[in-house]
Amino acid sequence: MAIVRLRKERTMEYNYEESIKTLRTNLQFCGRNIRVIMFTSAFPNEGKSSISFDLAHSLAQLGKKTILVDADIRKSVLLSRYEVEDEVVGLSQYLSDQCRLQDVIYATDEEKLSVIFAGPYSPNPVELLDEDLCKKMFEVLKYNFDYVVVDTPPMANLIDGAILAKYCDGSVIVVESGAVSYRVEQKVKSQLEKAGSRILGVVLNKVDLHSSKYYGRYGRYGYGKYGYGRYGRYGGNGENKEDGGLN
Repeated sequence: MAIVRLRKERTMEYNYEESIKTLRTNLQFCGRNIRVIMFTSAFPNEGKSSISFDLAHSLAQLGKKTILVDADIRKSVLLSRYEVEDEVVGLSQYLSDQCRLQDVIYATDEEKLSVIFAGPYSPNPVELLDEDLCKKMFEVLKYNFDYVVVDTPPMANLIDGAILAKYCDGSVIVVESGAVSYRVEQKVKSQLEKAGSRILGVVLNKVDLHSSKYYGRYGRYGYGKYGYGRYGRYGGNGENKEDGGLN
């Protein structure tokens, strides 16, 4: 297994780190069979990729053999964000039968943490993700790792996440506080339910300390069984992201 170095230093503020640990604990309490966990959001830039990585890292620190699967083969940020300089092959190449599964699994300089990178942009991501090869991959990963954390594309306008949900034991929705409407989040929730996904909870991210009661720079992570009824329309101040728009 090849090893890659994640060069970018990750400095987490205390409250954010504690929130990640709380998220880790809550997911562990979901049951011993919940081991393949996907993170999604309605729109880009809500923070799901950072939270996926930091959760995977936190699980590895606990001694759990963990692999992070970057399944956003449309627009991955993992390679650039963590300054990976090595030449790597990724998920899109494996699913298009260009290499073997063992070729795309990389150990990292973080003990117990492995990564599958997204690979080059694919013009037909839906077809690749819907293949039996993808399903078998997750079965193999679940057998070989304690936890599989899956970073998926946003779901407001794409169906990739709904396809990936079929292979996962549960899903977590990341919501940027004050940025996404109740209607859009209900659409994401409905897509996951139609895919048969068990929704484990909601992470409320990027909470503004100056206008809320939440703690920590990034906010305390909010959970709920499906969560939406309690939050209503997220934020209330400023504009909400609606269907088809990113602003």
